Amino acid sequence: MIELISLFAVFIAIFLFGMTVMRTGLYNLTGDKLRVWLIRFTNNPIKGLLTGMIITAIIHSSSAVMVLVVGLIATGYLTFKQSIGIILGTNIGTTFTAEMITIDLFEWIVPILIIGFLCLFVRNQQVFSFGAFLFGLGCMFVAMNGFEQLARPIGDFPSIYTFFQHTNQSNLFGVGVGTILTSIIQSSTATTGIIMGFMNEQLLTLNAGIAVLLGANIGTCITAYIASIGSKHEAKLAAYAHIWVNVIGVALFFPFINVLGQIAILLTSHPDVQIAHVSLIFNVLSSLLFLPFAGVLTNFITKVHRTA
Repeated sequence: MIELISLFAVFIAIFLFGMTVMRTGLYNLTGDKLRVWLIRFTNNPIKGLLTGMIITAIIHSSSAVMVLVVGLIATGYLTFKQSIGIILGTNIGTTFTAEMITIDLFEWIVPILIIGFLCLFVRNQQVFSFGAFLFGLGCMFVAMNGFEQLARPIGDFPSIYTFFQHTNQSNLFGVGVGTILTSIIQSSTATTGIIMGFMNEQLLTLNAGIAVLLGANIGTCITAYIASIGSKHEAKLAAYAHIWVNVIGVALFFPFINVLGQIAILLTSHPDVQIAHVSLIFNVLSSLLFLPFAGVLTNFITKVHRTA
């Protein structure tokens, strides 16, 4: 069992490494444009939402965008009020990666890795960055395949099986699992990938997977909060806003887990695609619900955390 768990941890590390390399490649391709977009196109919540969504979709990490936002607020380039729209946008943008990793590219993994690896030796910045994107993408798909291959052997152990039973029987427990796991590995996308592997092997039910997914949205807030420690007051407020938006969003949709599951079943029969679609639906609806109340949310957080 220890060997299997260790191997599973290795695949998590490969997934996170792949995300980092891919994000670095895409970030290098865009240069400083991301910072310019964040500063220039966030003067109202709608623009902020669209900008946050696009940038997160480009670099495949809501946490990375939030860290960037906290840094820009700390240096005075952005205000806390501008961050609300961006936060809502990052929650939508991060679903792009979840949808992407459901694509069946198994036969193309090796060519993608080889081409990406060879491009890393080219001195041209654009070719190198494109190679980093391909190599990182290949690593992510290797990890996804590993999650699925190890899911059944790990699930056969009595203690793990009991753990899955608890998760399948209690949605609240599932939310807690998603929150803790994502807080540890600091990637909601990696948590989603793990969920997909266990769901494909029918170890997790759809409702349980959705519960863990909702918890992952809360757990991903830890990165921005850590980045805000020691920063100016407004930067801390942005981190708190990220937490409030995700916690309230999860609380609002928690009673409708079964409804989300039924919608996902109508859209597709593939478990991994179902959870990716639920992530998209939840984050889009949640962000759109918050958008008209961006000003109210700003005032609320400012008052509650006036001494942050």
